[in-house]
Amino acid sequence: MTSELGLEAFIHILSNLLGLVIAWWALQAFRFDLFVKNPKSTQATLLKVLVAIALGHLIARFFIEYAQAVRYLPYFF
Repeated sequence: MTSELGLEAFIHILSNLLGLVIAWWALQAFRFDLFVKNPKSTQATLLKVLVAIALGHLIARFFIEYAQAVRYLPYFF
């Protein structure tokens, strides 16, 4: 039981980090300079990091919930 919880926590951490990397990579194609006053400022960089964290969390949450749904699917039949 305890090892299952540890493995699940490890998978959650990895999926969040992978989601963050995917979101950061995807945001590199977005032109923030059209929406912020000074794109080289610390505030603009922090905004980019916060948007990447939020998107990464959403990506990870989607895959975690999808994996849980697939795990419960055999109980449907």
